[in-house]
Amino acid sequence: MTNRLKEKYDKEIVPALMEKFNYTSIMQVPKVEKIVINMGVGDAVSNSKNLDEAVEELTLISGQKPIITKAKKSIAGFRLREGMPIGTKVTLRASRMYDFLDKLVSVSLPRVRDFHGVSKRAFDGRGNYTLGIREQLIFPEIDFDDVNKVRGMDIVLVTTAQTDEEARELLTKLGMPFAK
Repeated sequence: MTNRLKEKYDKEIVPALMEKFNYTSIMQVPKVEKIVINMGVGDAVSNSKNLDEAVEELTLISGQKPIITKAKKSIAGFRLREGMPIGTKVTLRASRMYDFLDKLVSVSLPRVRDFHGVSKRAFDGRGNYTLGIREQLIFPEIDFDDVNKVRGMDIVLVTTAQTDEEARELLTKLGMPFAK
């Protein structure tokens, strides 16, 4: 089974980008390499059950089991020791990545309250895009009644684009709703 977004990329987006940026080879066309979803759970220091719930929610959202990230340094002010579990992240590639991106663009982002599009300034200069989400409730898999704490997450779209302009064009064609 092929993904709807992957098919669109192969059939429509690649020729359009080749024409716009005058690429000589099809391999020069930028593509989405991976999507990294990171959920920081700061209150896991005092209550480790919160981390388990975050892992569960991220598993539901991404369809893949996340890894637990640990603190790199000890910070006394945050009562944090080096090596303490402090968050969770998952890296999506290939078909799961396209499934997630399709769901993010067509279902989840339109569910955000007062949504006027995502920022055009969140590119890093090398063609990667970072998107911060304030609550996990915008994803259809998360049941509102089962959530005891609203958590945000960072979604990083890593592309093979050389410049931000190329990456912006790619993501726009994939349906990312940028603010006007």
